[in-house]
Amino acid sequence: MMWSQNPEPPASPVNQGGSVVLATSPTTNGTAARKRGVLTMDGGIPASSKFRHAIEFGSGDALRNVIPLPPAEAALDDSGYSLHGTGPSAITCAVGRPDAVLGDVTRLSPTVVWVAPRQPLVDTTESRTFPVYLACNGATIGPLNGAYIRTDMDVPNAPVGLQLVGVTLEQGRQILGFLSDALRQGVAVPAASALPVQDIISDPERIRSIFTAICAAGNKGVLRRQGRVVRMVLERFHSATGQLEWRTEDSTPDFGEPAYDIDVIGYNSAYRLRAEAGRSEGDRLFTALPAQLFRIRHRWHRRVAAPEGVHARFHHPLWREQGLLRREVLDLSFSGLCMRCQPQDLLFPGLLPPLIELELGDGQRVSVRGEVRYVSSVRADGTVLCGLSLLPYSSDEARWVRFVSQTMSPATRTSEGLVEELWDLFNRSGFFSLGGSSPAEFEELKQNFASLAKRAAEVPQLFCNAVWPSERGIEATLSFTKPYRHAWLGHQVAKRPGKPPEGLKEAGAIMRDLYLRTFEHPQSDPDFHWVVAYVEALNPWINKAHVKYAQRQMEAGSSLAFTRKIQKMKAFSHEMTGRVHPYSVGPATPGELSLLAATVAQQFPECYVQSLDLTRDRLDMGPVTAKWKSFGMERERTVLVARRDGVPCAAAVVELGQLGANLFRLLDNTRLFSLLGDGTRAYSALLDAARRWYAARNRPSFLYLREDEGGDYVQECGLHDGPDPYLWIISSKLVPDFLEHISELTIGRRGAHSR
Repeated sequence: MMWSQNPEPPASPVNQGGSVVLATSPTTNGTAARKRGVLTMDGGIPASSKFRHAIEFGSGDALRNVIPLPPAEAALDDSGYSLHGTGPSAITCAVGRPDAVLGDVTRLSPTVVWVAPRQPLVDTTESRTFPVYLACNGATIGPLNGAYIRTDMDVPNAPVGLQLVGVTLEQGRQILGFLSDALRQGVAVPAASALPVQDIISDPERIRSIFTAICAAGNKGVLRRQGRVVRMVLERFHSATGQLEWRTEDSTPDFGEPAYDIDVIGYNSAYRLRAEAGRSEGDRLFTALPAQLFRIRHRWHRRVAAPEGVHARFHHPLWREQGLLRREVLDLSFSGLCMRCQPQDLLFPGLLPPLIELELGDGQRVSVRGEVRYVSSVRADGTVLCGLSLLPYSSDEARWVRFVSQTMSPATRTSEGLVEELWDLFNRSGFFSLGGSSPAEFEELKQNFASLAKRAAEVPQLFCNAVWPSERGIEATLSFTKPYRHAWLGHQVAKRPGKPPEGLKEAGAIMRDLYLRTFEHPQSDPDFHWVVAYVEALNPWINKAHVKYAQRQMEAGSSLAFTRKIQKMKAFSHEMTGRVHPYSVGPATPGELSLLAATVAQQFPECYVQSLDLTRDRLDMGPVTAKWKSFGMERERTVLVARRDGVPCAAAVVELGQLGANLFRLLDNTRLFSLLGDGTRAYSALLDAARRWYAARNRPSFLYLREDEGGDYVQECGLHDGPDPYLWIISSKLVPDFLEHISELTIGRRGAHSR
């Protein structure tokens, strides 16, 4: 088996007599519209994306002492809480003096206030700062120091924004006290929170698969009925009767009478089912398999419990007098974490700590910047849970990705220290015999493969080579590499034949762990849009896991997946056709590149064009070549065009990759595209030109990826037959769903929890 925007510039500040104010357009609910190209940076203060990328500090002191941008710009950030209280539960805002009420507050944080004005016209041209007062239920905070944020005066009753400047620690406590009361009353929600995506699953086989996986994983669920909450787990799925058997640890469970609404967690989704009937026996509840499931996608990245001893150290961006805070990290993912904090830490959604030092254990530390996404209410132990999204600084990116990958998939590891064992696995699994090859053909690449395998762990931006080791050696391997601007390639999957190692309770655990580690790895890449693979459908499991999944997506009309059978044919650089070609071949001109891009876009779906960098602006793969070169590695593409009497007839997209990146030299590939009705007649001339191109780069052979029906040109070109895998492409948007699909396939093989 082989697998082988130009952002808008930030809004310009307008100097208004000593205070810097941004012209912004607030939304009708009182939230400033975040402009593309603007990224918040310091405690609610935004910085342009250009500035963000330039900030790399050599020490924590340098970062903490950075001069902040004008505080009025904080209005662009969605910090704090949206408020929906009325009457006694509303927070009001006054300016100038406590009784000069402007209106009800619609969004509030210690850095910004948005108000629905009670008067039709409010003069917001005042440039100086002035006293601001907040009031609720007879309590007043102020005077605070504030300034207007300019709004659209032509919009009737447009929300009015005020930037709060120099809020003291005590004032911050008072503001967050108001917000805490509003949260308890249910009239406040985090302004930065996003609504989950929902869909309905009605396919009976899919529903059975989901519940089989949930049952085997022992995930938790909650029964909700008329105010009752009972925490349960799905103990067993009775396949013969279609009944679900739930178990609760409550000593005296009160399930009540049906109907029941039950929420249960899958791999990375929350599912809700409606049970119109059910019966209870002690601590057990029996319900029928539902005809429909409601799925709520609740995370892009899977989160797992943090290892013991992981802590976050940071200073509050607004009130450094609180000193250095050190808080326990409870769970983490590539892009976020949850930590246990104290209410007096005064954290709130939208707060942007510019430097968080994470203690990983064994003396390791990584530096990240973060954004507070939620803060829980006070728990029984007096603490609050604080969730953050985060981004590592470039100097610590590799260390952070390695740490998270190992934490999330502890049974796997990277392969840099196991090259000989990995080579032995390829021999045992028959990997070297795929497509009519022989093990001897790969010996010349062993040194290149070993060298790259040792470097790959240090370059997570381009590689993820994962293995599943046991006492008897490596059980399986799967690799990812990034050959295109927005796509990662899954390849080099191999598994030891025969029985799994002793003590392994789950037959599918090996492949599931490898899939989770490698498919989740690209999710740390902000440019990740696509996964590409070349999969052999002769393997029944691969066919069901990959080909059938993509076909199901395509049948449903999704533009996020694509699969089709192709042929990987081998061409040797020294085997010229010997033909006299009536074509001239040379590098494509700008006009020919445009013609090629338009032709490809007409013949292939968008996901093919986008994932393989066949758009006009990415045909030369310049940024990709530069990135690989920055790590001392080869990656190159050239477009050759065959012309007759000056008319472009066909084009060859010729690529080259670092030796050892793929043992079947999958990155040394050529694609041919006809630009005229009889353009295939020029293919032999193009392939001879490609042979010269590869020979000049010391490549003895390359792959021709045939994606058409073939024809006479195949024999004319002197090509050698090869395997016919499926080209398989899915969008990064589908990766969470695909991994849930893999989890269901592999967990379903346990069988111990169903009857």
